[in-house]
Amino acid sequence: MMDFRISSLSEVPALAASLPKADEAARKAALARQNSLTKPPGSLGRLEELAVFMAGWRATARPEIALAQAIVFAGNHGICAQGVNPYPQEVTAQMVANYRAGGASINQICAVTGAELDAVELDLDRPTADFTQGPAMTEAETLDAMNRGAAAVRADADVLILGEMGIGNSTIASAVAAALFGGPVAGWVGRGTGSDDAGVKRKIDAIERGLALHGGKDAMGILAALGGREQAAICGATLAARSRGIPVILDGFICTSAAAPLFGAAPALLDHCLVGHVSVEPGHRRLLDAMGKEPILNLGMRLGEGSGAALALGILRAALACHNGMATFGEAGVSDK
Repeated sequence: MMDFRISSLSEVPALAASLPKADEAARKAALARQNSLTKPPGSLGRLEELAVFMAGWRATARPEIALAQAIVFAGNHGICAQGVNPYPQEVTAQMVANYRAGGASINQICAVTGAELDAVELDLDRPTADFTQGPAMTEAETLDAMNRGAAAVRADADVLILGEMGIGNSTIASAVAAALFGGPVAGWVGRGTGSDDAGVKRKIDAIERGLALHGGKDAMGILAALGGREQAAICGATLAARSRGIPVILDGFICTSAAAPLFGAAPALLDHCLVGHVSVEPGHRRLLDAMGKEPILNLGMRLGEGSGAALALGILRAALACHNGMATFGEAGVSDK
């Protein structure tokens, strides 16, 4: 298969019609198997739904996860000039080094749930522009980040876990969500990495000024005007995964908001995406409701870096273990009547 590339932002909505869809025959076969296993139908709840979901996207009635790839994309943001984050942007590069050294939370969770982790930094020495002064990225910069995200996806992955790191990107996430779905900005803004009340007010003010400056754009235009390179990379990786029939597990508020422009362009572009958990960031539940997504876990987390999505991989593995390993009524000699 040729590498997946995006040549213009305007082509993204039409991809919903051309990219692969779930295999209905495999999905039906998986559902029939679920209903023949030694349990009351539906008794495993969401685990059954996850197994059938995986069957449809992997185009096999009995899907397995040989390779789970996790990617943390990292970028820096010009909006930090507005005092929206209590930490310096040098922390982004320092955390990338921590991922590569194995010292972060995501490393430990991936080790437990069986995911191979990649950390991809995106021009950390060149932050995006301050969106209160102009567009955060040009179309060319947005496409470059999207295609770098797409190129990071392994063709042999069975599931893709997405996360992010970037000082200032909770402001970016709130701005993108507010631009796409509307409503008072304050309802989308949380404390992120630990902003105090004054910091939250600065975030709201910066976002309101950015929305006033960049109003009227379409979904992918919103990504360029208000987003960041790691957000664009998440969009590119999500589309590349779809082109190969690889299901995606999105992480928390920032990661879900990063993929939201694809939903805004065409909701079906996220049909292959699960959401690993619901963050305590106040905008995440609103965002999930707007997108019709139900998270797998709710553990009061707000760390980012793919941690909730990687945890959800353990649930997904358990769902497939039951689906593939349980005996049917006939095999076990158990009466189903």
